[in-house]
Amino acid sequence: MNNYAITQVLPHQAPMILIDLLEYYDEDTCRCKVEINPASPFYDEFKHGVPSYIGSEYMAQAIAAFAGSHALDKQDDVQIGFLLGSRKYKTFQPYFKVNETLTITIKELYREDSGLRVFECEILSIKSEVLAQANINVFQPKDPDAFIQESYA
Repeated sequence: MNNYAITQVLPHQAPMILIDLLEYYDEDTCRCKVEINPASPFYDEFKHGVPSYIGSEYMAQAIAAFAGSHALDKQDDVQIGFLLGSRKYKTFQPYFKVNETLTITIKELYREDSGLRVFECEILSIKSEVLAQANINVFQPKDPDAFIQESYA
């Protein structure tokens, strides 16, 4: 595992980089962290946290960090991918609370040569309580620019 900064492995730019740290990755799994604070994107000052539905994007960005780290390991460019959807997204609290550090874990369940992948994802509290979970479906074509052009043709 290489020690990449989150900005190196995500194809996003500020302010849409929502996670803070790529903590670990291997062939099938990845672990990322985010600390909820008043400067966090989507922070609600009246609820003192980030709505838990944003967790699906935390999961998607952890998947992107996983893909980006593997691309960099192969000396390839980090490519964009597409979030196709989620299955059974469940949250166990309405907001991720201020000053809470979240751990986002992902595990690849399925991969096709076409670029379709399925990941099992969880968001955990510092006490390892499950705060959200889902299976996330993504698509990362070999040539994203060509794919986008074909989509509009």
